[in-house]
Amino acid sequence: MNKQVITQYFQNLQTEICQALETADRVGKFASDEWTRPGGGGGNTRIIQNGAIIEKGGVNFSAVFGEMPEVLAKRDGFGEGEFYATGVSIVMHPHSPRVPIIHLNVRYFEMQNARGNRRAWFGGGIDLTPHYVVAEDARFFHTQLKQVCDRHHPDYYPEFKKWADNYFYIQHRQETRGIGGIFFDRLTENQTFSLAQRFAFVQSVGEAFAPIYTALMQKNQDLPFGESEKQWQMLRRGRYVEFNLVYDAGTKFGLETSGRVESILMSLPAQAAWLYNFVPEAHSSEAQTLSYLQKNVDWVGSGA
Repeated sequence: MNKQVITQYFQNLQTEICQALETADRVGKFASDEWTRPGGGGGNTRIIQNGAIIEKGGVNFSAVFGEMPEVLAKRDGFGEGEFYATGVSIVMHPHSPRVPIIHLNVRYFEMQNARGNRRAWFGGGIDLTPHYVVAEDARFFHTQLKQVCDRHHPDYYPEFKKWADNYFYIQHRQETRGIGGIFFDRLTENQTFSLAQRFAFVQSVGEAFAPIYTALMQKNQDLPFGESEKQWQMLRRGRYVEFNLVYDAGTKFGLETSGRVESILMSLPAQAAWLYNFVPEAHSSEAQTLSYLQKNVDWVGSGA
């Protein structure tokens, strides 16, 4: 695979997604912040704030390279060498508690050590974090992802959904971050897949983001809510912050390797809350949402 072709694709994907989100929001516009990395490469962080639907969101593109970070060289046993990484990362936090938070990441990584050995792979995923879980929306979201996966391999969706359930899990709360989605990493070339086939799958995932999320924005943007729903939204945002700062591999890697802090932490909401020992009323929509935040929910089937 040609890394320049992959990089250009991710750059174009960033632009196309920003345009789709601006159209759906109607008011918000992305501000562009181009940056360079001292060790090599750089990126473009695009931030939307105070839109009609989106309170705060970011669509990051980066393409960085240089000497292999020590943490990677030790973790993989690959030794000293050079690396190249590029991708797009997105998080959207809406004003309304009726519109879900969404996250997407698609990325490519390659490294070569002093002995000339080379490794290359794709990774990424997309997951949804509703403040209030609506079964109809969850089925729509997972059905769309299953269709994307099935176009490339029948094992992708069940495998990557399970991976997402396990990855997007707040262990200290014993609950999932949201309703999951798909997650995958180190999709390398092997006897079954070429690297080009892996790239085609990653492209399909990236291109599914805008149609899925804009549909959910349009469906839920005008639903009523009050102060109690906003309070619940702040608490759910607090859970999102906990996951990203404690468990998220990309956040931890970025901070461990002296990455660009503003771009790394763009995933956090503008506001969040932590109330002591908050327990929702029995049989409330908040309690029902908590009941859904578990692994292995079959959203595509009829059991949800």
